[in-house]
Amino acid sequence: MFNFLIGAFVTFIVIINPSGIIPIFISLTRVNSAAQRAKIARKATIISLILLPIFTFVGDYLLDSLGISISSFRIAGGILLLLAAIDMVVARHSGISSTTPDEQQEALQRDDISVFPLAIPLIAGPGALVSAVILMREVEGDIIMQLGLIAVLVIVVMIMYICLLLAEPISKFLGVTGSNVLGRVFGIILVALAVQFIIDGLGQSVGHIFKPSPSIQAPGKTPLFGSDTSNL
Repeated sequence: MFNFLIGAFVTFIVIINPSGIIPIFISLTRVNSAAQRAKIARKATIISLILLPIFTFVGDYLLDSLGISISSFRIAGGILLLLAAIDMVVARHSGISSTTPDEQQEALQRDDISVFPLAIPLIAGPGALVSAVILMREVEGDIIMQLGLIAVLVIVVMIMYICLLLAEPISKFLGVTGSNVLGRVFGIILVALAVQFIIDGLGQSVGHIFKPSPSIQAPGKTPLFGSDTSNL
């Protein structure tokens, strides 16, 4: 349990990437006062805390309703996270893990950036949403682990909130180079997580495809994958 929650924490903190959001937040709120920045950060945090847990449960239900297997979603999610990780490693902004230049230009014309682009897609972006659903499927049926996962998600979002409140001093401490270096380190970790998601998904898919059917299994033979299912 402890290892799973630690892994979930690392996954969320890496994909949300506070060091990457801080420069964007400062850029978009440079004309706002400290009080206005705090209000924007608070509103974005509340929206994220509502959206992420809801999507975690609703997304799981949608997968079941659409007949999408966890292995397929693992592969798709792993590819998405891999693309986001590549963006982080090369310090590129394609819109997967950050905002595009056009989105930033649109955000500059908004009086309130708390919903877009701060809450969505910067905090509760595609990577965070996909990761939340995948991890929730890992502990399906275990209410204690599900609550633990939600608690980890809340902790990470609150860390992001604190980082937004302290955006100016953190930015001055890290600088542009420091932010990029930290983002690249997070990106490398995310590459490993993404590849693991893909490998796990492929392993489950291959095991399902090649698992012998009970109707054609020879008597007394043990299936290639798993235990004997002839009595099921």
